[in-house]
Amino acid sequence: MTADHATAQSPTVHGPLGPDHLAAEVQLLAPAVVMTPEGPMEGYAAVVADGAFRAVGPAARLVREHPRLTPVRLPGHVLMPGFVDAHHHLTQSFGSALAFGEPSEIFRRVWVPLEGALDEESAYVAAKLAALESLRGGFTTVADAGTRASVDLDVVATATRDAGIRCVLGLVCNDAADVADAEGVEGTGGAAALAAAEAHLARYAGAELVHPSLAVSVPDAATARTLRGTARLAAEAGAVVQIHVNEHLAAVERSLVRHGLRPLEYLREAGALGPQLLAAHATLVTPAELTLLADTGTAVSYNPVASAWKGNAVAPATTMAERGIRFGLGTDGTRGDAFRLAEAAEFAQRLAYGLATGDSSCGAGWSWLERGGAGGADAVGLGALTGRIAPGAAADFLLVDVSGPEMRPSWDLPWELVRRGNRDQITAVFVAGRLRMWQGRAVGWDDRALVQRAAELAAEVVGRAGVTRVHPTSTQARARSAVR
Repeated sequence: MTADHATAQSPTVHGPLGPDHLAAEVQLLAPAVVMTPEGPMEGYAAVVADGAFRAVGPAARLVREHPRLTPVRLPGHVLMPGFVDAHHHLTQSFGSALAFGEPSEIFRRVWVPLEGALDEESAYVAAKLAALESLRGGFTTVADAGTRASVDLDVVATATRDAGIRCVLGLVCNDAADVADAEGVEGTGGAAALAAAEAHLARYAGAELVHPSLAVSVPDAATARTLRGTARLAAEAGAVVQIHVNEHLAAVERSLVRHGLRPLEYLREAGALGPQLLAAHATLVTPAELTLLADTGTAVSYNPVASAWKGNAVAPATTMAERGIRFGLGTDGTRGDAFRLAEAAEFAQRLAYGLATGDSSCGAGWSWLERGGAGGADAVGLGALTGRIAPGAAADFLLVDVSGPEMRPSWDLPWELVRRGNRDQITAVFVAGRLRMWQGRAVGWDDRALVQRAAELAAEVVGRAGVTRVHPTSTQARARSAVR
C-alpha cells in the first residue's frame, strides 16, 4: 500500500492522543521536532508506510504532497530514532540483580549456572522479559550475544518476535573444549561448529525482526579455524560475529599466558578482525590495539554501565570516536533504559578521561544519541536498515514527550535528552512501523501476566541453579556494618 492510496489510514485526532490514533498502517506524523541525521528539525513531519519511513521533511510540504493523509499532530513530542542495544544477554534477565556488588568475571559463578538451569519455558519468559524491559526503555533493537541455555535458539527468537523488538540473534560457536567447558558451553568441534553457524545464518535469512549473528564467548573459547570460519561466514552473509574482547584483566592475562598475545592481537593472528566483528567491551586496549580496530574496521560495543558495575576499566570511547573506530552503546543486560545508558556513556568518559584532561564536552550530547542509534545499528550490522529517521529506513522510532519541566525551557535538545531525558517521557515505541509500546505498556499482549510468570519462574530457576555470590545482599551488608 502506498501513502497516496491510503485515504482512511490516518485518523483525525479528537480529544487526547491515544494508541488508536497511531495504529494505522500508513500515517503522516507531525511532531514538534523530528530528530534527523542532520540534527533536530522543528516543523518537520514523517510519512510511515509498509514498516518504513517513506518521506521526511517540512510538515507543510508533506501535507501538500500527501493530501489523502490526515496529519496526526503530536505537539510537545520529539520523533527520534529508537535506540540500539549493541550488547545484551536476553536469557540472563532472571539474574540481572544478582550482579550488584559482584567482582568481575561473574559468568562462572552466576551466568553459567543460571542459564544452565533454564528449560524451554523459562528461557522464553526470560528472553521476553528482557525484550519488554528494553522496549519500555526506548530500545527498538537488541543484539543478543548468545545463550548458554540448552534450548533451541528459536525459543529466544520467538520471544523477541512476540514482544515486538528487533533482535540480532547470536549463535554461540565455541569449539575449544577446555575453555568452552569453563564457559559453560560444550566444545562442538570445528566442523560441527561451522556447520551449525551456516545453518543458523540460513535459518533466519530474510526474517523481518530476527537477524542472525554468530558469537564466540571469548577468543580463547574457539579454535583459530573456527574464528576464521565464523568471520568468513558472517562477512559473506552480511552478519556480525559477537565476541567479548579485552574486558577483564584476568582474560587478558590468560591470553598472554596461552598465546603470548593479548586477545585482540590473537584475533588478528587468527584472521578474525574486520568489519564483521563486533567486539564487546574492549575496555583494556593499548594504543596499538586501537590502531588495529581502526585499520580493520572492527566495531565495538561500548558498555559503560557494565564497566561500572562489574568491570576493570572504561573503554576509551571518545578516543575511539576520534580515531574513526565504529562503535555503539550496549547494556550487557544491566538495565534496559536507553536514556540512562546514553547519560552513563557520556558520564563515564567524563570521569575516566575528561576530568583529567579538562575535556568539558566529552563528545557532547549529539555524539551519544548518534552512538545509541545510528552508530549502534552500524555496529550490529544493521546500519543500512535502522537507526535513523530518513526515507527508506525502517520505522523504528520513539515519540518522546518533551513538554515537561525536564525539557522546558529548551536550549540544546540533544544535550537535554542525554542529561535529563528518562524513559518515563517515552509516549510510544514503534518497531517496523507498528506501535509496540504505549506509555510504558505493551500493545497487543499482556505484559503484566508475563512479569508475574517471570517472578514465579525466576524463583524456581535461581533456586536450582547453584548461583554463588561473593558480595552479601544490601541487607546483609548493613547488618555486618552495624556489628562492626
